[in-house]
Amino acid sequence: MSLEDNVRAIVEELLKDMEKGKNQVSANSLSQTTVPILDECQITDLAEIDLQRYLQVPNPVNKALYEEMKLSTPARIGVWRSGPRPLTDTLLRFRADHAVAQDSVLGEVPEEFPAKYRMVSVQSLCQSKDEYLTRPDLGRKLDAENLEVLNKGCQKGAMVQIIVSDGLSSKAVEANIPNLLPALTQGLEGMGVKLGTTIFVRHGRVAAMDIIGETLKPEVAVILIGERPGLGTAESMSAYIGYNPRLGMVESERTVISNIHKGGTPAAEAGAHLSSLIKKILEVKASGMKLE
Repeated sequence: MSLEDNVRAIVEELLKDMEKGKNQVSANSLSQTTVPILDECQITDLAEIDLQRYLQVPNPVNKALYEEMKLSTPARIGVWRSGPRPLTDTLLRFRADHAVAQDSVLGEVPEEFPAKYRMVSVQSLCQSKDEYLTRPDLGRKLDAENLEVLNKGCQKGAMVQIIVSDGLSSKAVEANIPNLLPALTQGLEGMGVKLGTTIFVRHGRVAAMDIIGETLKPEVAVILIGERPGLGTAESMSAYIGYNPRLGMVESERTVISNIHKGGTPAAEAGAHLSSLIKKILEVKASGMKLE
């Protein structure tokens, strides 16, 4: 046997021994390793971290100014980096907040929610969330069956008609109505304002107040509706107020208070402010641009 053949035989034998040892180690590793199963409650919810108090820049030159800037805005500032890329937790938090916003848009207010607050519940012409998102025009209308529900279950000619709608954020309704609605109704009733039966409109748009106003003839209608979620919050609500609500009403005739949420105007405070504003609208008999 030549020297070359001897070397080849030795190398082949070594390779066989290495492969045999590798397979044995792998088998032992699999038999000894146990994969831990994490309970859902052990997983940190990144969306619960307050970004305005989360300082990611290491050793900032002016920490006091850095803290002040962070507290001044919910925007993603001072998030630091890894080379030219964002930090892993920055990217994951962005995706977590995006997921929360999607859940809010695509989620549904529980079926039992309107009854809990003694609301008469109706639904717009939208039969699903997908249709609601793709056909805004249908969210402004009610069919004959739902109009009949209003005629039978709601009083007509009230001074103020309160309407609640999921809009683009189901989370906004669930988060704000428990404090906003009592503050608003108690404030108005304390001023001697006659209220109609509160209405809940599933899959509703702002202009749903027009067809409701045309049907029930209140002096003023206010619709409390979920806003389009952002990455800062998915629980923001707006209040649109209209004097003499009716079909054909234009947007400039509506007065709006936006950013009702725990990071903006708190729900209870917003209810008190709205009651004072609605009282003023009743007195001057105008809303929107005409109010000024």
